[in-house]
Amino acid sequence: MAKQKKQPRPKAETPKGFRDYFGAEVTERKEMLDRIAEVYHRYGFDPLETSAVETVEALGKFLPDVDRPNAGVFAWQEEDDGKWLALRYDMTAPLARVAAQFRNDLPAPYRRFTMGPVWRNEKPGPGRFRQFYQCDADTVGAPSVAADAEICAMLADTLEAVGIPRGDYIVRVNNRKVLTGVLETMGVGDDEDTRNNVLRTIDKFDKVGEAGVRELLGKGRLDASGAYIDGVGLSDAQAEPVIAFLTSKGSDAAETLANLRAAIGESKVGAEGVEELETIASLLDAQGYGPDRIVIDPSVVRGLGYYTGPVYEAELTFEVLDDKGRPRQFGSVAGGGRYDDLVKRFTGQAVPATGVSIGVDRLLAALREKGRIGGTMQGPVVVTVMDRDRMAEYQRMATELRNAGIRAEVYLGNPKNFGNQLKYADKRESPVAIIQGSDEAERGVVQIKDLILGAQIAQEASLEEWKSQPAQREVPREDLVTEVRAILDRGK
Repeated sequence: MAKQKKQPRPKAETPKGFRDYFGAEVTERKEMLDRIAEVYHRYGFDPLETSAVETVEALGKFLPDVDRPNAGVFAWQEEDDGKWLALRYDMTAPLARVAAQFRNDLPAPYRRFTMGPVWRNEKPGPGRFRQFYQCDADTVGAPSVAADAEICAMLADTLEAVGIPRGDYIVRVNNRKVLTGVLETMGVGDDEDTRNNVLRTIDKFDKVGEAGVRELLGKGRLDASGAYIDGVGLSDAQAEPVIAFLTSKGSDAAETLANLRAAIGESKVGAEGVEELETIASLLDAQGYGPDRIVIDPSVVRGLGYYTGPVYEAELTFEVLDDKGRPRQFGSVAGGGRYDDLVKRFTGQAVPATGVSIGVDRLLAALREKGRIGGTMQGPVVVTVMDRDRMAEYQRMATELRNAGIRAEVYLGNPKNFGNQLKYADKRESPVAIIQGSDEAERGVVQIKDLILGAQIAQEASLEEWKSQPAQREVPREDLVTEVRAILDRGK
């Protein structure tokens, strides 16, 4: 009889493009999302949780890949009915499905916010993961650009609420209709291929600048690697309205709007877009949101192929050092706009909608750079175990601390080596260790070891200072909670 081949042990590894998040990271993200939710809730938005799985039809357009069916999403086919299902790609498509499915039950307009992971079946890279968090707020069923102005104001308030001070961010606003007017003025409004090529070129403005866009709209240009990129093939005269549009930002909103009017020529849809921007600017000004927080800026071009009206982006303006020590601006952490055609896929009727999505991981990284989070995560108070037969008393101490709102746990490893218990407390970044042997129990006292002070003394103090400032002291058992609270308050 042949010997059965032994199954190899599975390799303990995180799948490519995914990552694990541990204690401090999870806590920091939750605290930030709670602050964001507080602002959204204050603005009258309701929370919504949808399934992580949607039908592929509901998800609509996603990253194209001709070699794989349903590429860009993690999809599978049901055996019973042959339907394709997929993990959600973003939070907007599930909202469109909900707005269509429950349109007779939901208030109109419907204002919702949602937070959670999304999945993209893309090639992973540095800082690019296949699962990440999104945090969205949208208004469905409000045609007025007052809804767009409100989202911009809420976005500014949100950034300040999570710890990005005024002056370190700017919310920039543009409008797709203005660009449509520019395309009409160029004479390419009806030529879909040329129009799409122009849109793709405009999208590179922040990378290649005005000169690079001119070259790409014309004959083409050499990129940084030396490769030649073919241009759209427009004449200088045809390209000029695009350049005028991209460079029309003036010293104030009035000058910017005047420049945009010149760029759109006689286009009616373009004029409509400029009027919408003017309305947004006046609404925000009336609420006290000046150009130090929100500006009209035609150089915001990302997403203009997707959005149908106003489009906005929150950018962090402070500098950070890159991997090579060079200063650079942190960049965009949120974006959104008006997408009036999304719900129409389900109902056949156009439903106005506008919303914003915050890049949670990027915003967390920004807060770490600003020193607003990180390094403040505190572990639990650890009650050490000196006598195995007195476990009930140790658990009682932990319960008293928890009931007082203090994070606490009893050491549940092997208590034989007391040094290992203190090493455990250190690894847990515990602020305090509680020690009570049988001798202390008989005398009705406990030893409290201040691990924060102990670490400071070990690093900074001389031997004489260390002796005069013991990090461990004896207190009456009934004062346990009071003494621990005092240490924790002092460490804040």
